[in-house]
Amino acid sequence: MSKRLITTGLQYIAFLGIGLLFAWLSLRELDQEKWTQMKASIQRAELWLIIPVSLLLVISHYLRGLRWKLLIDPMGHEVKPMNTFLTVLIGYLVNLGVPRLGEFIRCTALSRYEKVEVEKLVGTVIVERLFDAVCLLLVFGLTLGLQPDLYENFKSAITKTSVPATTANNQYGSWIILGLLVIGLGWVVWKKLKIKEVILQFITIGKRILNGLLSVQKLKKPKSFLFLTAAIWMLYLLSGYIGFMAFEATRSYGLTAALTILAVGSIGMIIAPGGIGVYAYLILHTMQRYGLDYTNALAFGWILWLVQTAVILCGGVISFGVLPWLNSQKK
Repeated sequence: MSKRLITTGLQYIAFLGIGLLFAWLSLRELDQEKWTQMKASIQRAELWLIIPVSLLLVISHYLRGLRWKLLIDPMGHEVKPMNTFLTVLIGYLVNLGVPRLGEFIRCTALSRYEKVEVEKLVGTVIVERLFDAVCLLLVFGLTLGLQPDLYENFKSAITKTSVPATTANNQYGSWIILGLLVIGLGWVVWKKLKIKEVILQFITIGKRILNGLLSVQKLKKPKSFLFLTAAIWMLYLLSGYIGFMAFEATRSYGLTAALTILAVGSIGMIIAPGGIGVYAYLILHTMQRYGLDYTNALAFGWILWLVQTAVILCGGVISFGVLPWLNSQKK
């Protein structure tokens, strides 16, 4: 077994462990009384709204496929929109199991049916991710600009391990957990890289980001690329807003709160595979900062995560069957 494979496996186990830890932190106060209250809240919810939320997410994935096509076409390959859409779903599905592997798998899948070199496709995916990172920063900037006091609330949502922390022990425990995570990450970086190498890595990454952003100027349709990018994130925002409508306790929240959910939830999706545990934990504590009670905030966070995960699971599994069938029919 190669050293790289072992390292990847250990990284996956570590991030999955973090996700499970946060899942436990979000659920540990769910006693019998609160469980009963949460079930009652879910039973009263307008669960049919899962359908429009799911459709918005599917459309966002389709637009992501179209955006990817815009990056591939200038290389002299007119790829089919349906192929990019289906391979995007396959990539998301694989990422649920092994983070980042899905990006390579969707490139190899598209290469098989469109005869485009995998290396070129990987480059386009990197450009995609760079733009998504910039969009996430813009979302955070807009969120904090509209709600200047949100920073303290967001920091509290990350560092607190109970709702609310009523004893000094709980507060110390949360800081210990956070400290261990920081120390562990620092140790990994220190072992793998020296300080000078870290600085050089940041400079290299910065140059790649700049080159990736400037590459849009070379596209045949740069305005279409930017429009699709904005539309994708707008659909994410609307899906969270419609999610508010499902629960009686959250119907009073508007687009500003939905923007916060988008920013915080995106971080949760990055930290753990598929956002397991972390997504619901961050949504739980963020919604409590808005005054929502524990049971409704917990139900809202987990259901929103389950809907997104179900769309990827169903879409990815279906894509695995439809992709070869569709291309065999065209042949």
